[in-house]
Amino acid sequence: MRSYSTAFPTSPSPERVAAMRRDFDLRVPLEKETDMTTVRTDPLEEGILRVTLERPERLNAISSGLLADLHATLDRLAVDRETRVVILTGAGRGFCSGADLGQRDGPGAIPGTEGMSPLGFVYRYQESLAEVMLKIHELPQPVIAAVNGVAVGGGLALALASDIRFASTEASFGSAFIKAGLSSCDVGTSYFLPRLIHPGDAAELMLTGRIFDAEEARRLGLLQDLVAPEALQDRALETARLIRNNNEYGVWMTKKGLWTNLDAPSLRHAMEIENRTQVLGCFTGNMEEAMKAFVEKRPPNWKRL
Repeated sequence: MRSYSTAFPTSPSPERVAAMRRDFDLRVPLEKETDMTTVRTDPLEEGILRVTLERPERLNAISSGLLADLHATLDRLAVDRETRVVILTGAGRGFCSGADLGQRDGPGAIPGTEGMSPLGFVYRYQESLAEVMLKIHELPQPVIAAVNGVAVGGGLALALASDIRFASTEASFGSAFIKAGLSSCDVGTSYFLPRLIHPGDAAELMLTGRIFDAEEARRLGLLQDLVAPEALQDRALETARLIRNNNEYGVWMTKKGLWTNLDAPSLRHAMEIENRTQVLGCFTGNMEEAMKAFVEKRPPNWKRL
């Protein structure tokens, strides 16, 4: 029988570390990507990256190409230590108008579907689209949706999967899946929407599939703020700065704990997660730094993880 120390080494070998670095190439900044045509990444300030959906002629509808570019962008962000906050927005007049119904893709349009039957392909495509929402929700960085225009179907789901939502007064929303002959329970909408607003309001919006404007979205509690179109990016950047200025461990664990505890089966379960998070935080050195900075009347110099 193999010993545990042999089967499960306590740390990777130097060769393994080198291979991991080659695989992920963590030293290459995300903004240096050159092969994406439907997603643009722009570093705005230290630690803040804007991700823009770039199909303005189709109101940033989700094509197989945009889907692939989103996956690639989110995969890179998941291992990007330099980006602390992400702002997600759309180019032109739309945030995202959902699936591009004018696109007629078939097997092979997304990886792993070559030679599949129509049933197999559609199922894999659905999974790939849903996985984007999971990746946004599970990114270590907080994601701020700056909703600049129409956000329906999959576009609504992108906004719902984000941690914070700001919108321009020109934005509009809708769970449009039901209007396409399907149900409104798609790519996370039936999970997120009744948690973010009253379940009765979510039911009405999902069952009717009607389009609702940004004023109603704000009134329902779906948006954290509503601003003029020209002020939207600055509004998102303002909150991104406030988040970035906090310590890396605290932001990471707050996002993880907040959404984990939304599904906690009891107060006791939620508190057990909080207790462990706070105790671990005591060993980062940031609590001591916060107290020292307070006494010296200066901003804290947070320690990195």
